[in-house]
Amino acid sequence: MKSRNVRVRAIQINALAGRKKSYTVRWVVEALPKSRTFSTRALADNHRSDLMQAINRGEAFDSDSGLPDSLVPALDRVSWLSFVRRYLDMKWPHAAATSRDSMTEALATVTPVLVRDIGGRPDPALLRRALRRYELLPQSRRMERPAEIEAALRWLERASLPLSELSDPAVVRSVLDFLTTQSDGRAAAATTQRRKRAVFYNVLQYAVELDLLDFNPVDKLRVRSVREKVTTEVDRRVVINPRQAEELLIAVTYVGTRGEHGWRGERLRAFFACVYYASLRPGEALDLREANCKLPETGWGLITIERSRPAAGKRYTDSGDVHDDRGLKHRGRHDSRDVPTPPVLVRILREHLDRFGADEHGRLFRSPRGNVVGSTTYTQVWRATRALALPPDRLSSPLARRPYDLRHAGVSLWLNAGVPATDVAERAGHSVDVLLKVYAKCLDGDQERMNAKIEAALDG
Repeated sequence: MKSRNVRVRAIQINALAGRKKSYTVRWVVEALPKSRTFSTRALADNHRSDLMQAINRGEAFDSDSGLPDSLVPALDRVSWLSFVRRYLDMKWPHAAATSRDSMTEALATVTPVLVRDIGGRPDPALLRRALRRYELLPQSRRMERPAEIEAALRWLERASLPLSELSDPAVVRSVLDFLTTQSDGRAAAATTQRRKRAVFYNVLQYAVELDLLDFNPVDKLRVRSVREKVTTEVDRRVVINPRQAEELLIAVTYVGTRGEHGWRGERLRAFFACVYYASLRPGEALDLREANCKLPETGWGLITIERSRPAAGKRYTDSGDVHDDRGLKHRGRHDSRDVPTPPVLVRILREHLDRFGADEHGRLFRSPRGNVVGSTTYTQVWRATRALALPPDRLSSPLARRPYDLRHAGVSLWLNAGVPATDVAERAGHSVDVLLKVYAKCLDGDQERMNAKIEAALDG
């Protein structure tokens, strides 16, 4: 809080036996006593003079620090909130839409923790909404805000800690401890903790880069690592075998309501087939164009992947579309990837083009209104497909629970078929080390064959 109700008192001389004299400047801001002690009378006189000049200029004094803005060190005038805005302005133009979403989510979690204890704190859900929808998005800061959002952000502006206070290990530790739990008090997933910690660490590292902090305070802490193991390997229970894949791709054609544009699921059969037989990421399949497909009448075809359309949300894309338009993952913006397609996928894609055609941009998959198929839509269709195709014991299992699990199954199939890891990595768009760490899994239902091989070796 700022106040102009300030009174400066005379300098107090402190004389203790056996010690040099010291000099204390005392003043009062809104009935709150403030003081600062100096080793010489000259230093004390200078500080008292600075205070008196600030009063004469009509400056308001901060009730916490007891100082006017002209006497606050530059670093102390930089609040955490203002620096977060600066960080996001720097990162935003070069970050993918999904990364923007992840950054703002992490910072909306951290920022309400780094505040002073002043009255009028808004509801946590309101603070989070104010940050996520308005304050942390560069293009949304000038938007008209509802009254409750404006009030919440004004409080946050007043309460936000100075960046300099993050040099205090206790402050940083409180943030890291907070990130271990969810809003309901339950433990946060290990991947969530690590992702948010990484964003927090990078913001502090940017402050070091700008010489606003001498060092990254996280590096000075002996922080207990996340106990829960972060799972990077594919759970083999999600991986389907070719027979199950075929049954699911038949079942999907019966999902939805029959109408002018066919069954809802029928339009997505080829989409799911691309994720399984070509191991495309869903975002890559959504941008598949007819011109990028070589589909001979017999034999193998070829798909050339150039772009990806991952779902991110309108607030995080430059275009204002729900889906981002970006280059391929782990590759340059203009790089492409060739994926040979087996005859079964060639046939499915040819049937799809004969039945539904492509839009004016050549895209194979779109909604009846011509838009990019939303992740919610294809996830709902897949959920209904599993209910049709799988027996009760499989339906309650993790088997192919998400559309992305089709990609896991496709890559696992290639590896178990004996395709060299280098070739599989090239087709799937991965590095070899990540591929072997994440995707090298056996097919569901293939355990008996593997056991037979081991038994034959033992008998031999």
